[in-house]
Amino acid sequence: MAAPCFHVWTYPAPTVVLGCSQRSLRGAIQARLPAGLAVLDRPSGGGAVLTGPWLVSVSVVLPPGHTWVRGNLPDSYHQLGLLHTEVLASLGIAAQALPPPAVAEANARLGPVVDWACYGSLAPWELVDTQGRKLVGLAQRRQRNGILLVAGTLVSTPPWPLLCEALDRPQDAPALQRRTVSCETLAASPCDAQRLALALQQALEHALAVAD
Repeated sequence: MAAPCFHVWTYPAPTVVLGCSQRSLRGAIQARLPAGLAVLDRPSGGGAVLTGPWLVSVSVVLPPGHTWVRGNLPDSYHQLGLLHTEVLASLGIAAQALPPPAVAEANARLGPVVDWACYGSLAPWELVDTQGRKLVGLAQRRQRNGILLVAGTLVSTPPWPLLCEALDRPQDAPALQRRTVSCETLAASPCDAQRLALALQQALEHALAVAD
């Protein structure tokens, strides 16, 4: 591919989205979900995500030589993480991108990880609040002709028990609640998914126009 492209997503209804390594679980998960709820899988890695009105996500596709992805694999998230930090700050939401040396300590401070869920553990440059709770999750997929970066921001609190029951891990719902935080919790004023999506759209248009 010759030029970057991106899309900002909002979701009208709940859907369980599996990481590429979890595809074999799809049939069993679908059988446990209430009627009308779908299960999809995505090309990027990471754990399961429950999309819905509480989530705003971003997909960015970059050529392999793009400045955002010239470093090692974890550092490919750096610029996207910083962009989310700046956008959220403009909306009155304080968060920080977690540098790689801080990840192990931050994970340990929150208790046992929930390794099957995207929001059940921390990774480099994901956004956290002052308590280390996860606000923005990141994932990626690398291919010879391009690199996909994915980010998801929790605008409000997801129904974690729904996701945990779908994965047959109902006991993990309290841990996901403890390890995560939403814009709604951190914001001084009401947080709206469409407003966040527009702000991310504008920031990405500018950032990718000036990057090479």
